[in-house]
Amino acid sequence: MTYLYFLVPLAISAILILPVKQLAFKFNIYAKENNRTVHHGKIPRIGGVAIYLAFIISALIFVRENDTFNGIILGGTIIFIEGLIDDIFDVPPWFKLVFQFIATSVLVFYGKVYLASIKLPFGIVINMKAFSYVVTYLWVIGITNAVNLIDGLDGLAGGFCPIVLVTIAILSTIIHSPEEYVICLMLAGSIMGFLYYNFHPASIFMGDCGAQFLGFMIAAISLYGFKSTTFITLAIPITLMFVPIFDTFSAIIRRKLKGQKISAPDKSHFHHILMKNMKLGQTGAVIAIYIVTALFGLTSYLYCVNTPIGICLLIFMIIMFDLFIEYTGMITKKYRPILNLLDKLMNHHIATPADEEEVEEKAVAEKPEGEQETVQ
Repeated sequence: MTYLYFLVPLAISAILILPVKQLAFKFNIYAKENNRTVHHGKIPRIGGVAIYLAFIISALIFVRENDTFNGIILGGTIIFIEGLIDDIFDVPPWFKLVFQFIATSVLVFYGKVYLASIKLPFGIVINMKAFSYVVTYLWVIGITNAVNLIDGLDGLAGGFCPIVLVTIAILSTIIHSPEEYVICLMLAGSIMGFLYYNFHPASIFMGDCGAQFLGFMIAAISLYGFKSTTFITLAIPITLMFVPIFDTFSAIIRRKLKGQKISAPDKSHFHHILMKNMKLGQTGAVIAIYIVTALFGLTSYLYCVNTPIGICLLIFMIIMFDLFIEYTGMITKKYRPILNLLDKLMNHHIATPADEEEVEEKAVAEKPEGEQETVQ
């Protein structure tokens, strides 16, 4: 029976892709090309419709209704509608935030899903009291937008989310949470039916209606673990969602340092750096992020079964990410504390792509104005 939780939504999603494409072509709902996008041509951007419908239909078949599940579904539906409106009309950021606030309110006050306390390692418990609502809103709205933010390459969000969901499903078997297990498998299956058409070269994108819906659902499901058990701790969902959280905070810091608006677009996200600076190409960058996400999934699992080992692996992963930031100059070229320490220990400067870019910028600045445009 377990495999049906995954295969049924997968089949429904795959079947729905064609009519969703036809709908997009009929109403001209395409992904717009700009200086940040890497796609070319008219590609439908409402693939999230297939994901959402496949999940809802499967839920009607497999899941018993209760207030918690209804709260998650209703909140997710509000996010899906907002995302679909954005895919069609391109709404402003404040419009999205209003809907995200409403959806989170439904989750918290109707579904009773919120972070009542933080359970840290070694039995430490911090009761959140009224502050629990603030943390819950920040978590749900933050993850909703973080997943949407990483949906920048073919198959990226569509592969990242199933890895996270399957990991949560495995963890739910450890903590004996069958409802969470079923929900995760159904949502993962719904995405996988879509991923076949979304992997490079993509013939359809999930759009905001898909990315925001998945972000909200993952945030809600991870909090549902807090609600139903005392075993999962705050470190688990943060570890699982490390890539989009890391990418989001890096973008905020980077733009602040450059004096830009937080919402200002750029091409310095994690996936852009892997694709361009590290020269992995689109498919290579996506697969690299799959592997990193799977490693964080393994870290989460080890944290559950052997906390000290899990913490050690998490610290190692964070150090590796810091070295990546320093080496690529992802936030700023001046930030390189670990590399500076290695420079002193080795008595040798470790050259980075950021150094090469700085040399090129100086070469351009030193050229006469008429010759600057010829410098690559």
